[in-house]
Amino acid sequence: MEFKGLLFYFFSAILIFAALRVVTAKNPVHAALFLVLSFFSAAGIWILLKAEFLAISLVLVYVGAVMVLFLFVVMMLDINMDKMREGFWKHSKLGFFVGGLMLLEMAFLLMSRPFDAPAPLNVPANQPGYSNIKEIGRLLYTDYVFPFEIAAVILLVAIVAAIALTLRGRKDSKAQHPSRQVLVRSRDRLKIIKMAAESDRAREGKP
Repeated sequence: MEFKGLLFYFFSAILIFAALRVVTAKNPVHAALFLVLSFFSAAGIWILLKAEFLAISLVLVYVGAVMVLFLFVVMMLDINMDKMREGFWKHSKLGFFVGGLMLLEMAFLLMSRPFDAPAPLNVPANQPGYSNIKEIGRLLYTDYVFPFEIAAVILLVAIVAAIALTLRGRKDSKAQHPSRQVLVRSRDRLKIIKMAAESDRAREGKP
C-alpha cells in the first residue's frame, strides 16, 4: 500500500472516531473540541485529494471562526445536561431505527456495483504550474460571477440586519451616552444652597 493510502486511512480513522465522540461526549465543550478534530482530519483528506483550497477554507472558516463561536456560546450558557438527557431513552427506539436505516443505505451504495461510475480514460495529468485555487477563482469570477455577487449581497444584507437588530433601542433598558456625559458641567451636577445656621437647641424646638 502506498504512503498516500496509509495517510487516507489514518485521517479517515481519526475522522470517524472524532465524529462518534461528538455525539457521545457528555461535556458539550469536549464535543465541540472533537468536532474541531474532525474538521482537521477532513482537511487532511481534502489535501490528499489535491483540493488545497477546500482544506484551507475548512480550517479557516469552520475551525477558526464557527467553532470558536460555538465554544463561546457553550461556555457562556449554563446548560443543564441532566435535564436534556431526561427524555433521551424515550425516543431511543426511533433513533436506533433511523440510524440502522442510514447504515443500510450507505452499505448498499458502497457495495452495489450497478451504481459504480466508469473510470475515465486518458485523464490528463496536471501541469507543473497548475493551481486548482486559480481555477476555482477563474470559474467564480467568470462563469459564476452573478451567483457569486448575489450570494455576497445576501450575506451583506444579513450582516446589516444582525447589526440593526443588535443596536436597536429598547425602552426598558438604560444606555449611556458618552457624548452627553463629557458635556456635563460641574454646576449641573452640584447645587449649593445658602441657608442660615441653626443650633442644636433650635432644631430640637427648645428656646
